[in-house]
Amino acid sequence: MKPAALTQTISNELQAMRKSERKVGQFVLAQPDEVIRMRIVDLAEQAEVSEPTVVRFCRAVGCDGFQDFKLALAQQLASSPSIGQIAVTDSDSTAEYSFKVFDSTVDSLLKVRDNLDLEMLDRAVQALCAAKRVEFYGFGASAAVAFDAQHRFFRLQLATAAYSDPHLQNMSATSLSPDDVVVAFSQSGRTKALLDSIALVKTRGAKVIALAPSQSPVAEAATIPITIDVKEDIQIYTPLSSRIAHLAVIDVLAIGVAQQKGPQLEEHLQLLQKNLDSLRLKDS
Repeated sequence: MKPAALTQTISNELQAMRKSERKVGQFVLAQPDEVIRMRIVDLAEQAEVSEPTVVRFCRAVGCDGFQDFKLALAQQLASSPSIGQIAVTDSDSTAEYSFKVFDSTVDSLLKVRDNLDLEMLDRAVQALCAAKRVEFYGFGASAAVAFDAQHRFFRLQLATAAYSDPHLQNMSATSLSPDDVVVAFSQSGRTKALLDSIALVKTRGAKVIALAPSQSPVAEAATIPITIDVKEDIQIYTPLSSRIAHLAVIDVLAIGVAQQKGPQLEEHLQLLQKNLDSLRLKDS
């Protein structure tokens, strides 16, 4: 098991565990720093369970036993001490669920950063810089990401548009040329309407950059796949961290394009900022 995955695994498996094992998991998520200094008898006593229950819990989350579990937990805390504690429950206080939401997002962003394919990022930046038009497609939660991306990139002196309606996407795709690029967003990687739009874009010879989970149909259909794997729990009390990860990758691509465009773009951005300042109230 990768060190950074342990508390995420606990959070994901918590609701499927037996009640007694769940008590161990909840204690670990609440006090991971204390657990790595405990003996098995100490954890059993603190969680109010038996020692065999602790062993079963360790095996349920992919560890060979208690010592293996403590080693994996210690490795995770050493690499990123604040991550992983995301199992929000209806008994959490405001402080507890606030910290869990932020920890979940930080955890997801670090994992996405560490697994990004830099070659694909570079190819995407080059394609965006060379594009005559750049259009952004997304549905549902990904629609908000698409419109945010369009807002970022039109500032970079690119002709941009964003569409979240399948009919408009169809018309957009039909009007594209080989000099154009579509950036498609999907948190599931399996949206049929988006796949239909991608297929139509490719018949026009345009490139498709996709932000989607690895080995998903959307990623496999793309010309330039940028795979983003964020496991989302289906429980009601779970933040949608994949949306934040997609926005972060868009920022990476925007910085790459801005860097490629050089001083001329910098002058343009300074002019934009100056004009925006005129719309704001002055400090008193």
